[in-house]
Amino acid sequence: MSIDFLISVLNDMENPARVNRNNAAIIVLEQPKLIKHLVDLTFNINNKISIKAAWVLEWICTHHGIAYIHPYLNIFTENISKVHFDSAIRPCAKICEHLATAYTAKQKNETQIVLTQEHINAIIETGFDWLITDQKIAVRAYTMTSLYLFGLEKDWVHPELKHLISSKIIHESKGCKARGKKILEMIEKT
Repeated sequence: MSIDFLISVLNDMENPARVNRNNAAIIVLEQPKLIKHLVDLTFNINNKISIKAAWVLEWICTHHGIAYIHPYLNIFTENISKVHFDSAIRPCAKICEHLATAYTAKQKNETQIVLTQEHINAIIETGFDWLITDQKIAVRAYTMTSLYLFGLEKDWVHPELKHLISSKIIHESKGCKARGKKILEMIEKT
């Protein structure tokens, strides 16, 4: 299947309703070669189709397994900082949270093997950029969790995250404040 076919599937999605994302994900998963095209379209950052591609990519990673992004980690981590549509940043932030969760899991898994320090550094750098810029609540929440988890391994992350939460994020919306307090409590326990 071609990228043109995938574009037609994405263009048929009217909105990010669960059923629409699931239907598009099923089509992509039935033709695994389309995953590469989906990643490429996610990072076609000046085209609005990137938003729909990001929705479907995140749905696949959330509901079918984070391993689907593994072959494309270089592309993903090299490009997440360039995404600028709010509706595409949120799914990318959630994929980062899934990667951090899998990487720091006690049970051995493939993400711990394929996710390199270079990938982690790119996710951390982008995460801090997302926290200091004007982003939606969901992006901030997913990012705080990702940074907390990667900070379990990288000792410089928690002090920076703690400072950002205490000085900026805790004074924002109720959602940011609640997640920020939770992350601060977790940092204190570690």
